[in-house]
Amino acid sequence: MGAPALVLVAHGTRSAAGVRLIAELAEAVRRRLPGTLIRIAFVDVLGPAPSEVLRDLAAESIPAVVVPAFLASGFHVFNDVPREISAGEHPSVTVTPALGPDPALAQIQAQRLHRAGWHPGDAVVLAAAGSSDPRARQDLRRATTLLARCLNSPVHLANIATGTPTVTDVVAALRPTHPRTHIAAYLLSHGLFHQRLHEVGAHSVTAPLGPHPAVVNLITTRYRPALHQPIPVRA
Repeated sequence: MGAPALVLVAHGTRSAAGVRLIAELAEAVRRRLPGTLIRIAFVDVLGPAPSEVLRDLAAESIPAVVVPAFLASGFHVFNDVPREISAGEHPSVTVTPALGPDPALAQIQAQRLHRAGWHPGDAVVLAAAGSSDPRARQDLRRATTLLARCLNSPVHLANIATGTPTVTDVVAALRPTHPRTHIAAYLLSHGLFHQRLHEVGAHSVTAPLGPHPAVVNLITTRYRPALHQPIPVRA
């Protein structure tokens, strides 16, 4: 087998802008890792599924490094990704940790909040998709702490889709004492969740993390150590 392919596994979205953003992210990784085969897969909404990509790579005798492009490790990372790897029946696969939480992501959010006009004393809400998985909720609390450290200011965690408190409720609760509330979108790409954030009446909403150079660097730093740690998934 030759050099491993990097399989970037994302959630999936019906948003054309979101799909383009993931493609841009993969292209940025390709430029950072010249000569490396980069493939994209999705665990939900659209294809190809990771199992399909892995079967194609196995047919060409190309080992794979799967990088879960998730900002917290919940059901998709601990259930969907392993299931897809098993279904792909690839003989040599390495799975890296998810992208977040990570101080580099907090730095991106802090920079964007400053550009959006955040000042000490303004409220900040870290808005995540949310999860019912306690491991993911712990990761989201960690992401909130990392951003608070970057800003040296309190940050409130809120959920867009799953779990409480919701972004709408947190922004409403802050409004009487904080007329300027900024939302730090803890999302990788555009889609319905990011659209919802513009409907809650916040002073500003940061862009998804997207193909920021620091995100690209995170992916490459996940990939490189995994080159030497193959995990056989079938005999």
